Amino acid sequence: MEDQSARNSWEAAPYRDRFVIDEDLIYLDGNSLGRLPKAAAARMAEVITKQWGSRLIRGWNDGWLDLPRRIGDKIGHLVGAASGQIHVGDSTSVQLFKLARAAIDAQPTRRRIVTQRGNFPTDRYLVDRIAADRSPPMEVVTVSEDADPDRAPEIDSNTALVLLSHVDYRSGRRWDMERWTQRAHQAGALVLWDVSHSVGAVPMELDRWEVDLVAGCSYKYLNGGPGAPAFLYVRRALHHRLSNPIAGWFSAARPFEFGEEYEPSASIDRFAAGTPPVLALAAMEAGIDLAIEAGIEATAERSRRLTEYLIEQFDRRLASRGFSLATPRPWSQRGSHISLAHSRAWGIVRCLIDRYRVLPDFRPPNLLRLGVSGLYTSRQEIDTMLDACVEIIDLGLDRDSQPPTDAVP
Repeated sequence: MEDQSARNSWEAAPYRDRFVIDEDLIYLDGNSLGRLPKAAAARMAEVITKQWGSRLIRGWNDGWLDLPRRIGDKIGHLVGAASGQIHVGDSTSVQLFKLARAAIDAQPTRRRIVTQRGNFPTDRYLVDRIAADRSPPMEVVTVSEDADPDRAPEIDSNTALVLLSHVDYRSGRRWDMERWTQRAHQAGALVLWDVSHSVGAVPMELDRWEVDLVAGCSYKYLNGGPGAPAFLYVRRALHHRLSNPIAGWFSAARPFEFGEEYEPSASIDRFAAGTPPVLALAAMEAGIDLAIEAGIEATAERSRRLTEYLIEQFDRRLASRGFSLATPRPWSQRGSHISLAHSRAWGIVRCLIDRYRVLPDFRPPNLLRLGVSGLYTSRQEIDTMLDACVEIIDLGLDRDSQPPTDAVP
């Protein structure tokens, strides 16, 4: 039988007091935007008043220039990457574009891009545009989330790039990163993973699995703040093989020589672009430091326990009320958010927010997404959400069953 201390550790959220918490709000949308770490405000105040305010431009020589690599190495602790392979600075879209273009440019005779069916819009928009801009246009094909990587005929000798999301933003399904990477390599293709919905929530071993390329955001489970900079990972063996399509000043070998001819850096800096966003980097570092302190294995274990509990309670309380589970049940096949389908999902979400101060999110046409953070979500919050859902259905409180076309709860 589980001892009480172990039970308390996953029910009560041991790092909850390290975040700004409104106890009157049940927050289950950390898979879209993580909570504010208390340390982030202090960190930003120091950078603004003491560094920017006092040191002014001297701050670049006081450590600002090192932030993208230094924070990148910290992220490496959470994803199984040795130092010197992660760089932080641009948005997720820009990071994905740079890596996808670099991979495709390195294999000009291959004419196919493979991505997953229903991938996040940015990922699909980018590869569609890149493919259309080639002459002649490249082919973009998709694989379903239940496909067997060992039997994926879409990945063949004509495939240049396989772009997959580690955890699907809608269903919460976790793809087998190691097996799909091996499958891409068997065909001689490069593989690019979007880890926006998994980094900070589930463990991964980028170096050990010989993953080629990764891009991910920091404002979900890493709690880096709204619009916080994204990161990219490039396996060390590929640094000299790939070229950054955005040859920005900070990707040059010696940027402060202001040379007219571009020579790329030999380090991970070759995949940088413009000036580092110092204030945003300072804020996100606080969240990453907290994630490292907690430990990715312990955080993932809490996520596993909480999401398993949520699924158990779904079976007991919600399955008979018109809900269906859209997320795989095994922990090895899912991330840290649970998606429930219901024909009146939009009305239920609106009622949860407006009447019960429970904040999940909605994805069309019929998904209620419940984001669980191993750092700050408590079992009590899950229970409150479940009670509210039961009451909404039993009393018929969800009136707005159809979302407007521009709906954002």
